Amino acid sequence: MSHAPAALRAHRLRVHVDRRPLLHDVSLEARPGEVLGVIGPNGAGKSTLLRTLAGFLTPTSGTVHLGGEPLDALSIRQRAARLALVAQDTGTAADITAMDLVLMGRYAHRRRLGRLSGDDVRIARDQLARVGMASLADRAVPTLSGGERQLVQIARALAQRAPVLLLDEPTSALDIHHRMRVFAILRDAADRGDAVVVVLHDLDDAARHCDRLAVVHEGTLAALGTAVEVLTPALLAAVYRVEATVHLGPTGVPLVHPIRVHPTPDHAAHDPAPTVHHAPHPC
Repeated sequence: MSHAPAALRAHRLRVHVDRRPLLHDVSLEARPGEVLGVIGPNGAGKSTLLRTLAGFLTPTSGTVHLGGEPLDALSIRQRAARLALVAQDTGTAADITAMDLVLMGRYAHRRRLGRLSGDDVRIARDQLARVGMASLADRAVPTLSGGERQLVQIARALAQRAPVLLLDEPTSALDIHHRMRVFAILRDAADRGDAVVVVLHDLDDAARHCDRLAVVHEGTLAALGTAVEVLTPALLAAVYRVEATVHLGPTGVPLVHPIRVHPTPDHAAHDPAPTVHHAPHPC
C-alpha cells in the first residue's frame, strides 16, 4: 500500500439534497497505489460520497481536492483527464455501440474540435479486450445485459487513463470469472500508481481486494482502516445490525460469517442500536 500524498482528498464533507442531510463531516483520502473500498449498508451514503468526490454533487460545505487542486476549480476536461467514474448501471436509451461508449473515455485527450485519432481507437479496442468484451464492440449498448454494460463502462473508464478511478458497485451484475477479472484489473491499476476507490457490498470481496476500507453509516464515516481493523463483530452489529463471526482465512484475509439479523429500528423500539465509534478525521 502506498504512503504517497493523496491523489484525492475530501475534507469535512457535508451534503444536503432538498434539505435532507446525506453526508455529515466525512473526511478521507485516496492514495496513489492503493485500492480503497467503501462499504456500508443500503442507503448509508456511499453513492452520494462517490458522486461528490467526482464532482457530480456539490457539497454543502467541505472541500474535495484532486491532485492537490480544488476540484471545483478544474474544468470538465481537466477533471476527465484526472478522474474517471463508473456509476451504478441504470441502462441507457442511447443507440450507440459499445465501442462508441468506450471512445467517450478519450474525450479529455482530444484536441478541441479534433477528430478521434488512431491511438484513441486502439486504446478503446484494447480496453474492451481487457474486460473481455472485444467481440461485442459493434453491439448496440441497449441490447447488452446488465453485466455486459458494466464491463463496457469499466472499459470506458480505463480508456480515460486517469490517475484516479472511482467505481460504484462495478461487479454487482458479474459472474465469478468477470468479477475476478475486474478486481485483477483494479489491482493492476493500483500497482501502476493509480488511486482506486470502489464501492462494494460483498464484504469478503472488499476484504480480499482492498488495501483499506472506509465504512459509511448513516452519512458518516464510521471506520477507516485495513480489513482486519475494520471488519469486527462489534462493527458488523453496529452498522449492519447482524450478529456475525469473523476469522482469518488461510491468506490472512478476514472472512465474515453472518449468524442472524438484529431487529431493525422500526421493529425494535426497545432494542437500542449498538454504538458506532466514528473514525477520526484522517486529514
